[in-house]
Amino acid sequence: MKDLNELIDIISLEKIDDCLLRGNNYQTSWKRVFGGQVLAQALNAAYSTVPKDRIAHSLHSYFILSGDVDLPIIYQVETIRDGGSFTTRRVKASQKGKVIFVMAASFQLRQDGFDHHIDRPKVGEPKSFMTDIEQAETIKDLSPKIYQRLKSRHQNAIEFRPVEKYPFEDFMSGNAERNVWMKTDPTHELSLAMQHQLLAFASDYDLLMTSLYPHNNKVDMTKMFLASLDHAMWFHRDFDFKDWLLYAINSPSASNSRGMGYGSIFDKKGRLVSTVMQEGLIRTIRS
Repeated sequence: MKDLNELIDIISLEKIDDCLLRGNNYQTSWKRVFGGQVLAQALNAAYSTVPKDRIAHSLHSYFILSGDVDLPIIYQVETIRDGGSFTTRRVKASQKGKVIFVMAASFQLRQDGFDHHIDRPKVGEPKSFMTDIEQAETIKDLSPKIYQRLKSRHQNAIEFRPVEKYPFEDFMSGNAERNVWMKTDPTHELSLAMQHQLLAFASDYDLLMTSLYPHNNKVDMTKMFLASLDHAMWFHRDFDFKDWLLYAINSPSASNSRGMGYGSIFDKKGRLVSTVMQEGLIRTIRS
């Protein structure tokens, strides 16, 4: 991916009919559609059918089948409810007549109410850390296969600066936490709706991987198969993705070939702007 413009073009769907839209794919090196792309596109589809005064506050989704990066995805939006304060939509994504993804999303009017949130983790400032690709360069000789995997998934639309080093050299078993600073190109003016869609795209990065970290000394990271099963996201407060956001991730559980990732996203002021949860399939690839 060249830049943020290309990502926005991918997320912004082509309208076929009032509730029918079509999208193209981010060409991944692993030849499956990136889950974050489908999340963002489905949210784009839902946003296209709701009143302008409604903003997304939550989405709940299931990944049914792997998507083919060489085929367009058709999104069908179903109007579930248009209420006085809340608007609900269901989105179905299909390829070749088969459903690969479903999502329910809820939108709300701006309303006054109580306000509190958890504290942001105390970590260093973003510029004191390397970008994800700079950090990947540090393990180039230590683990060439993992380096190639990290390099192949690198995109230029969103900048990621991990706080912790990749845990492949000095690893303490049991540490299932990761903090990542992230932001978009500051020269772009983005609507809140598009920022929600971009954050949905970014939320799928490294979330599931965290559930592998406590077991790093037991598995070959180059032989693991990971696939998202479901993804839920809540938008608590407005934010500016042109400025840094901190993605604080941990894994509360892994069992029965599934791992869970839990993420809290904070702005530079320390406000919690979004919460993310995902469960995914984790299996060892058999030779």
